[in-house]
Amino acid sequence: MRRSLALVSLAVTSMVALAFLIPLALVVRQLAEDSARNDAERLASALTPVLVITSDPASIGQALTSTAGRVAVHLADGEVVGVPVATDAQLRTAREQGLAFTELIPAGLVHLQPVLLGEGRVAVVEAFVPRAELSRGVREAWLALSGVALALVLGSVLVADRLGARVVKASAELADGARKMGQGDLTARVAPSGPPELLDAGVAFNRMADRIGQLVANEREILADLSHRLRTPLTALRLDSETLGQDPNANRVRQAVHALEREVNELIRAARRELDDPDGGRCDAAQVVHDRLVFWSALADDQQRLWNLRGTERRALVPLTRSDLAAAMDAVLGNVFRHTPEGVGFVVALFHQPERVVIVIEDAGPGIADLEAAMRRGSSGAGSTGLGLDIARRAAESTGGSLVVDRGPLGGTRVQLRLGRAEEPA
Repeated sequence: MRRSLALVSLAVTSMVALAFLIPLALVVRQLAEDSARNDAERLASALTPVLVITSDPASIGQALTSTAGRVAVHLADGEVVGVPVATDAQLRTAREQGLAFTELIPAGLVHLQPVLLGEGRVAVVEAFVPRAELSRGVREAWLALSGVALALVLGSVLVADRLGARVVKASAELADGARKMGQGDLTARVAPSGPPELLDAGVAFNRMADRIGQLVANEREILADLSHRLRTPLTALRLDSETLGQDPNANRVRQAVHALEREVNELIRAARRELDDPDGGRCDAAQVVHDRLVFWSALADDQQRLWNLRGTERRALVPLTRSDLAAAMDAVLGNVFRHTPEGVGFVVALFHQPERVVIVIEDAGPGIADLEAAMRRGSSGAGSTGLGLDIARRAAESTGGSLVVDRGPLGGTRVQLRLGRAEEPA
C-alpha cells in the first residue's frame, strides 16, 4: 500500500510537472529566438544613419567594426562591405520590394533591411545571427526547469511516502492483531492509530477481541460445569456396577464405567486448563498420544488386540490444544475398535520431521472400501455417525497440516495425522 501511494503520487506529480514543463520549455526557446531577431533588427537599424550620411566603403567598414562581423552592407553600386551570407534572391527581394524581412538560413538567421539613398539608389543592410545564438540560454533554462520539476516530484513522493507509512503502520498492526487472533491468541490487542477510519477499526477490533474472549471463557466454564454434573450419575453407575458380581460381562461393564469416569475427569481437567491458560493453544503430541494409548489399552487387552506404540520418547510440540488432539486420536482409534473384528492388532507411531509431526495409526483389518466416501463429513458405510475422520481432518488442517487415509503395510487402513510444528518456548 505504501508503495502504491508513492507510485500514484509519482505519476500524478510527473503528469502535472510535464504539463507545465513542456509549454515553458517551448516558450523559453521562442523567447530566445525572438531575442535573436530583435538583436539582428537593432544592428541593422544602427547602420541606417551611417548609410544616409556617407556611401564611403571605408567609413562604412569602420562603423562595422563594432558589430563583430555580423553585419554586412550591400551598397547601391553593388559593392559589399563586410562578409555577406544572404543569397542573391534574398537581396533582390529586399531591393525590389523595399521591405525589411527576416529569414532562417542553414547557418542561422539573416535580417535584410533596405535603405533608400535617393535617386532610386537602394542599399541593403544585412544582419546575421548564428544558429548558436538562436538557442543561447535555452539549455540552461531547460535544465533549471527540469531540476525544479524533479525536486517537486521527489518532494511529493516523499510526502506521500510519509503519509502512507502512517496508514500502512496502522494497517499492519491491525492485520497482525487479526492474525494472532486467528492463531488462537485471545489476548491479542492493537493500539488504535492512523486515519479516523483505521482508528475506528482498531477500537472495534479490541471490542470484538474482548467479546470473543468473554464468550470463549463462558463456553469453557459451561463445559466444566456440565462435566462436573456428570459425576453424580457416574458415581451411582459405578456403585451399581460393583454389585454385578465377578462374571466376565460384569467386569466389562465395570471397565467401561471406569473408562467413562476417566474420560469425564480428563474433560474437566482440559476445560479447567484452558480456563487457566486461555492462550495456550499448543500441546505435546507425544504425551497426548501416549496418554490416549494408555486409555485405549484396557479395551484392546480385553479384546485380545495386539498393539504397539513407537516414537513418543521425545517431545513434539504442535499448535493444537490437548483436548482437540485427544479428540482426534480418540476418533481414529475408536474407528479401529468399531470397524475391525476383535483380535485385530494395530500400531500407533509418531514421527518427528523438521517442519511437522506425523502420527500414524494403522490396523490389520479389512481396510476401507471407499476412501472418498469415508472422508466426507457425515458419511459412513458401517452405521456410525461418519464424523470421526472429519474431526481428525479439521484438527490436522487447523495446524497447517493434513489428513491422509490409505492402505498400510499391515493390510488395513492407515491414517496419517500430519500436524504442523509449534515453536519451542524460550
